[in-house]
Amino acid sequence: MTVTESPPLSTCSLQIERRGGRGESGARAIERHLRDTPGVHDVDVSFRTGSVRITYDGSATSEELLREAVRDRGVSIRGASDAAADEVTSRSELRREGTFVGLTLVGMVTGLATGWLDGPQLLGWAGYGVAYVFGGWYGLKGAIETLRHRAVDIDLLMIVAALGALSIGAPFEGAMLLFLFSLSNTLQHYAIGRSRRAIESLVEMRPDEAQVLRDGEEVTVPIDDVAVGDVFVVRPGDRIPLDGVVTSGEGTVDQASLTGESVPVPKEPGDEVFGGTINESGSLEIEVTRRAHESAITRLIHMVEEAQSEKAPTQRLIDRLEQPYVLGVFALTVAAIAVPLALGSEFTGTFYRAMTLMVAASPCAVIISTPAAVLSAIASGGRQGVLFKGGEHVETAARIDAVAFDKTGTLTRGDTQLTDVFVREGSGDRTPSEDELLSLAAAVQARSEHHLARATVAAADARSLDVTDAERFQSVAGKGVNADVDGETVHIGNRSYFETVLGDAAIDGLEPGLDRLRTLEAEGKTGVLVAREHHGEVGVVGWLAFTDTVRPNAAEMVEKLRSLGVEHIVMLTGDNERVARRIADEVGIDEVQAELLPEQKVATIEELVERYENVAMVGDGVNDAPALATASLGIAMGGAGTDVALDTADVVLMGDDLSKIPYVLGLGRKTRRTLTVNLAIAFGAIALMVGTILVRGIPLPLAVVGHEGSTVLVSLNGLRLLGFRG
Repeated sequence: MTVTESPPLSTCSLQIERRGGRGESGARAIERHLRDTPGVHDVDVSFRTGSVRITYDGSATSEELLREAVRDRGVSIRGASDAAADEVTSRSELRREGTFVGLTLVGMVTGLATGWLDGPQLLGWAGYGVAYVFGGWYGLKGAIETLRHRAVDIDLLMIVAALGALSIGAPFEGAMLLFLFSLSNTLQHYAIGRSRRAIESLVEMRPDEAQVLRDGEEVTVPIDDVAVGDVFVVRPGDRIPLDGVVTSGEGTVDQASLTGESVPVPKEPGDEVFGGTINESGSLEIEVTRRAHESAITRLIHMVEEAQSEKAPTQRLIDRLEQPYVLGVFALTVAAIAVPLALGSEFTGTFYRAMTLMVAASPCAVIISTPAAVLSAIASGGRQGVLFKGGEHVETAARIDAVAFDKTGTLTRGDTQLTDVFVREGSGDRTPSEDELLSLAAAVQARSEHHLARATVAAADARSLDVTDAERFQSVAGKGVNADVDGETVHIGNRSYFETVLGDAAIDGLEPGLDRLRTLEAEGKTGVLVAREHHGEVGVVGWLAFTDTVRPNAAEMVEKLRSLGVEHIVMLTGDNERVARRIADEVGIDEVQAELLPEQKVATIEELVERYENVAMVGDGVNDAPALATASLGIAMGGAGTDVALDTADVVLMGDDLSKIPYVLGLGRKTRRTLTVNLAIAFGAIALMVGTILVRGIPLPLAVVGHEGSTVLVSLNGLRLLGFRG
């Protein structure tokens, strides 16, 4: 049997024109059309957020063909340069909608007052005419646009109900429906726009220009023209324009806008800084490491925009049900007219009740309940330096019952330091000194990205040692490394490396070395052996000891997770059991899985998922990528400086603040409660009004107030998530 691998899929994200209207039936119709395109696997379209996201097989179609398919449906694609213009247009459109709502109110009140005061009939009808034209303007536009895509939506329901009321001599009821419908629609647009602007405001935090050093002089240069390697100057109070590394000067930088850190971070030569943050003290010279379009803040904004187009499961379900539900309401309305008439009821009362039923049963509040909450949650997270890569992950965060942590760089600071260099006595005529042993180890470790390797190289640099270039470097994941230095092979590794990788070789000094590693482990340190191989003979020449410090708020973070209802907390590490257990006891971890290879971490996560179903994995997004992908929710820390983290996890913490882990789960749980309340309000209002109408009837204005009131209420309730602080 031949197994055919699935082709790699690509993602095409487009920004499109934002449209008014309550429902998204037109967007659903475009989705159906695009799914029929060869090579397309999945599509999300939303006029509400102005986004299209297409997952496709690049061997069967291309991004340009997909763009053309979108344009064929009469949808305008917006470029990056249109963003500012779109925001101006959006605000102008919102003001116009507000004006139309005001004119609708004036027209409705004029018509009603004229009737009460026996005023000129022409004036009364003119007032109602103004109310119907301006109140139904956007609804009619939306309904026609949706009909062009061979679909129906809530806009059409409302227009039909208003015209129905007018046709039976109830112009006030129809005008009131259009007024409240347009008012709640405007409030929804404001709510959604506020969620979007909460993220877009980050763009305004980045300066347009940088003070670049050219031939010793400061030159003002647009940030788009600044190249990697250029050096710019920032003074106290300046916003840092681009990502870079400090080359000269010391100071403190407020990174709250990007990472959510409340305390300014000290910076000195060699430290990384990010565009959009504020230099609070000291003059800094910074070498650019990323162009403007590649900066951390630009990537954050781009990925939040994509996240807002990635719909939550609840919203996907509601969107799928919108079209059949609206058709069902039309069918119910027709039945509410036809059946009583067939039984001899009079037409006007029957038709009035049917229009009331149509308004009461319309799912406006149901449809807006999810995006109002989820988009606000994503925006709130973005402002706190927490990036959810889609609404689905917000909902997943609400269900997490177990959390697994990587140790190094997550629960600990990750600034591992070399504490001891030991030379084995009796290792022969070529016994090295401490500095020679450290230089030998640094030559090999310079080719590795492991945190112990970085600590070794840093220690050699601190002693100003000469380090020889190594050749034929090889790494054995989770065990050790080897390379050729000055004509002999140098091995550096843990117990497993020397027992398995070099298991068949006779190693001089292995037992004393392993005994020493066990002693170091008992002291809470991590140890590795250093051995030389010459003419087939391998001998241990010494060992190195390392230590790492637990983050000061790690224990507090664990307690907060428990208070949120997390049942089980696990530490996964490649480090030795004793070191891992010491840290776990200090922090309050329930279970320790130590000395794990990357594939064993994945197996452990799979086992946790079987036990607890919903499991979060927290790591650095680099070494833990397989485990992050396997977990129900992958959370990567330190994403502001790590490209891999942004590509790997479901949630990215732009800083290294452990308190953001409970924030992620707390925001997810708060969003779930908000969704539950919103859906209860929406369905409860529909059930109450429909039941009352069928049993004894209610006036159309009361149904309008109940329908639109519930819609506004769920929108405002969702907007409250913008203020969530954990």
